[in-house]
Amino acid sequence: MDIADLTDSRDRVVQRALIHVPFDGWSMKTLRHACDDEGLGAGAADRLFPGGVVEALEHFSDFADRQMTADMEADDLTGLHMPARLKRAIQLRLQRWAGDRESIRRAVAMLALPQYAGANLRMTARTVDAMWRCAGDHSADFSWYTKRATLAPVYSATLLYWFEDKSDDFEDTWDFLDRQFRAVGALPAMSARVRKTLDRLPNPLRLVPRLPRAPRPRFKSL
Repeated sequence: MDIADLTDSRDRVVQRALIHVPFDGWSMKTLRHACDDEGLGAGAADRLFPGGVVEALEHFSDFADRQMTADMEADDLTGLHMPARLKRAIQLRLQRWAGDRESIRRAVAMLALPQYAGANLRMTARTVDAMWRCAGDHSADFSWYTKRATLAPVYSATLLYWFEDKSDDFEDTWDFLDRQFRAVGALPAMSARVRKTLDRLPNPLRLVPRLPRAPRPRFKSL
């Protein structure tokens, strides 16, 4: 199986797993059910995800990042400044999985356990990096870290709020997201303060390799 076929099979399985998670949680049993649904045969779950459930969750997070990027490229972002583009990235990401909130909630709860702290950090770092990149940011200096360190808690808080939102079309979540952005005073302006903090503390984002630069989005630059 080549890389493209492997990625496609893993994409299909983690999507199919969402159906089973409310009943069996994020478990190898769930992954085996998903593989059976996709007709991949006995033992496929162990072959596709030798690292177990956490590897499957990391792949799902990567898949969601790719879907968000595609949704952003297809969206009309003309005239939107960077904060609005970042908010749009968060909205598109959450809207896509609105029908699977319980499965996403269970993933977040599992990753909150201490033994999965490293995987949780990697996934969050890659997601906020994808958000900045698909919003049009291509910085390569220290601000690469400060921007992502500032967006991470905004995204994480909004995600937790979204889990409990019962409003129509998640209007309360988007209002909460707006308040989060106002609280940090528009993310790019926070870079100096975040940098001063990171200069004094170990920065866990430095442990995460930067991903290869994606092609520039097809919308107009700022």
